[in-house]
Amino acid sequence: MGSGETAPTSIKLHRELIAGAIEPCMLDTPYGFQANADDLNAKIGAYFTESVGTPLTVGQWRRADDPVVDRERTLSLLARSTYAFAGPGSPSYALRQWLGTPVPEALGGILTRGGTVILGSAAAVTAGAHAIPVYEIYKVGVEPHWLEGLDVLGAFTGINAAVIPHFDNAEGGRHDTRYCYLGQSRLESMEADLPRGAGVLGIDEHTAVIFDIESGLASVRGAGGLTLRINGEVRVISSGDDINIADIVATFNSGDHRASPGAGVSSEHVPAAIANEEPSSQKPSLAADAQALHARFIEHLGAGDSDGALTCCLELEQVIHDWSADTWQSDDIDTARRLLRSMLVELAAAATTGLADPRTTLGPIVDITLDLRARARSDKDFATADLVRDRLGEIGIEVRDTPDGQEWDLR
Repeated sequence: MGSGETAPTSIKLHRELIAGAIEPCMLDTPYGFQANADDLNAKIGAYFTESVGTPLTVGQWRRADDPVVDRERTLSLLARSTYAFAGPGSPSYALRQWLGTPVPEALGGILTRGGTVILGSAAAVTAGAHAIPVYEIYKVGVEPHWLEGLDVLGAFTGINAAVIPHFDNAEGGRHDTRYCYLGQSRLESMEADLPRGAGVLGIDEHTAVIFDIESGLASVRGAGGLTLRINGEVRVISSGDDINIADIVATFNSGDHRASPGAGVSSEHVPAAIANEEPSSQKPSLAADAQALHARFIEHLGAGDSDGALTCCLELEQVIHDWSADTWQSDDIDTARRLLRSMLVELAAAATTGLADPRTTLGPIVDITLDLRARARSDKDFATADLVRDRLGEIGIEVRDTPDGQEWDLR
């Protein structure tokens, strides 16, 4: 998304993309350095809860050296989720906290499972093989240069590109702030430094480009368009139009230019399914064993059987040990270890909060409270009704008034 990822104009798109998502979440990394990061979490959370109609669980990853338990909780969340969102902030800061960590692969894992990853504004910059350090160039005066990107886009589509949001920005008036505040001259000089076969994907403000990996189409939605720039040539795909992803790849590979590998996600952070590798005949065995044990673990946890859940963890540890002793090495061992860490995090959380769904315990008490609130509203005692709602909110119980009556949920 080029901008406006939490604007009213984006609500319909978010509703479409989040429909049916499992445990949708958001990463707060791009603005994690800001003093008001908690306020931004609350603001974005309110947008998705109240406007989009689906709350997001915050995956906190503000620094790559955050406590290991906090990082593992977030990785566990990403491993369960089929919808992840990241948006405004600093692209260079986000890249420093994500590169060389399991986060790029975790985002790729969501896509491998058929889920959706939405990167807006600053986070969108990180998606390509090459990234612009916006603040450093525009605000600090650092000489224009490229950063290494995550290249999640290239890993799934083969597009070797720099993603530039705010492409049609006009805030500067007579001062050229197009191309994410780079301006014409700086963009042209930076394009000359791109490797052969790499181009620019420019996404206008309040515009989204949906890369549907299954259909092989890129769809442009919103107020502006998608611009492809390569070797000084420009092609614009307007809002409402589609383009084959293969055509974008061919455009960037046109003429005498041959695509060069992206500078982003290294092979050690890309699962075989992402890197389009041919798995060996042995690979599915470990992956299948790990996934089956994880599925059993979830069943035991849901049934309140902590002993059964712990047994699954121990069995998976033994499976990993047995495979590690083999002379053949596989990325699947790393995947199995991540699943085991995720299971341990969930088991630890269950030890703290209990295995029973807290909604079941709190439900009767909240229902009584909401009945009293409904009576206050019918008596037009709105001050008391608002006080009940606010006090419930202070302890993490969110109340929403809908056409069908009062609804509540735990934050």
